Amino acid sequence: MNPTDEQAAAADAFHAGNHLVLQAGAGTGKTTTLALLAKSTPRRGRYLAYNRAIAQDAATRFPATVTCKTAHSLAYAAIGHRYHHRLNAPRRPGWQTGQALGITKTVRIGQRDLTPTALSYATLRAVTHFCHSADPTLTRHHVPRLRGLEDAGYHRELAAHILPFARKAWADLQHPDDGAVRFDHDHYLKIWSLTSPKIHADFLLLDEAQDTNPVVEHVFNSQRDHAQLVMVGDSAQAIYQWRGAKDVMTTFDGTQLALSQSFRFGPHLAAEANRWLALADAPLRLSGTPQVSTELGPVERPDAVLCRTNVGAMTQVMHLLATGLKVALAGGGASLRALAQAAGDLKEGRRTRHPELVLFPTWGDLQDYAAHDPAGRDLQPLVDLVDTHGTDTILTAVAQLAPETAAEVTVSTAHKAKGCEWPRVRIADDFTPPKDRDELDAAGQPVPGPVDEAEARLAYVAVTRTRTRLDIGGLAWINNHSAGLPACAVLDS
Repeated sequence: MNPTDEQAAAADAFHAGNHLVLQAGAGTGKTTTLALLAKSTPRRGRYLAYNRAIAQDAATRFPATVTCKTAHSLAYAAIGHRYHHRLNAPRRPGWQTGQALGITKTVRIGQRDLTPTALSYATLRAVTHFCHSADPTLTRHHVPRLRGLEDAGYHRELAAHILPFARKAWADLQHPDDGAVRFDHDHYLKIWSLTSPKIHADFLLLDEAQDTNPVVEHVFNSQRDHAQLVMVGDSAQAIYQWRGAKDVMTTFDGTQLALSQSFRFGPHLAAEANRWLALADAPLRLSGTPQVSTELGPVERPDAVLCRTNVGAMTQVMHLLATGLKVALAGGGASLRALAQAAGDLKEGRRTRHPELVLFPTWGDLQDYAAHDPAGRDLQPLVDLVDTHGTDTILTAVAQLAPETAAEVTVSTAHKAKGCEWPRVRIADDFTPPKDRDELDAAGQPVPGPVDEAEARLAYVAVTRTRTRLDIGGLAWINNHSAGLPACAVLDS
């Protein structure tokens, strides 16, 4: 392979021993570039992968001088193996764990009654947030914000109830042999990070750096004094902040370089991607490969349909199954099944343990919240779907899903589609435009609100999953938004 000018510049910076940040846009060959760097030196390195599958793939592409592991794998070898028996413990309901921690009473905050079950799940989520952080101790900001209790005062009151139990849970997790809280992989990763570990290598390569949890960032940056640090990723694909991830690339102290030549798609798709990169205030713009023909237009038979939400995915699955196609859902149907079962519980008068719906005592309360509370508008499609089709129909549809290898079309959320690509992609209609402002333009039309940067990043991920043809579908509203230059204008510029 003849390296591009950008890849050659990255190799020069690497050979100079600089700490390096490599902004790699969609389809720009970041793993190929990292392998190129690793093969150009006899020094020993470590490649820190985002997940096990990426680590296994990288191991086939990197030289033997580079060990390809996840951060969890390193932590397990150092400390996690001591908790082997707890890792194999059977699953138990969160309310049972909460009961063992002493959570036995219902608490009223505002107009909401928090049952011991709700408090138990909030406690365990607080511990999870702490484990994803670089913080040395559990504090109020680790306590999750619950639907219906978004007010800051309510959250402080919630945290006052949750924190003592969360700290008790964390103390329980320190015991290697047994405990009340089910031990998982993020727990030993956090315990390892608190020991200030040293990773023995001449250089470290951190992949998918834009979605790194702060706990991994802390471990990685702690190696600066004895190892050359190289992080690679795409700040515009930082779409997991809601899960505790943090884009550590833009603030990293190192030489900033970029890979902007995409080998996945052609210039017209690159222009569409650049519209969203501009709206996301991203530090990168892409150029497509002229020899690759990627078209924009309607797609009647897509290979993949990408959705904004799980509810949108549920809607698409039911519609596509009704046409007789073999349909797969990226990641499997467990999340949709859990959501439908939770809705069924509420409709039958039972409270649910689903974290999104745990505070609603009845289906009517959820309907009211979705219809009238601005914080609940994203639940309205779920309410409409269940009210129209019923939970049994939805569960039947989920049971009919095919494996991705045997499917004619794959439905995915944009989040789960990151890292994937298909020939023909259609964007589903649940990517809604920003709310209008309370003002009118000169023509008497409502002035659209600004495009949220996080939504622009998610749109960028969605539109760059295709190789041959993209149906922009539910993102077409950008063509009429004042902030959205036409793709042709971006291409011409």
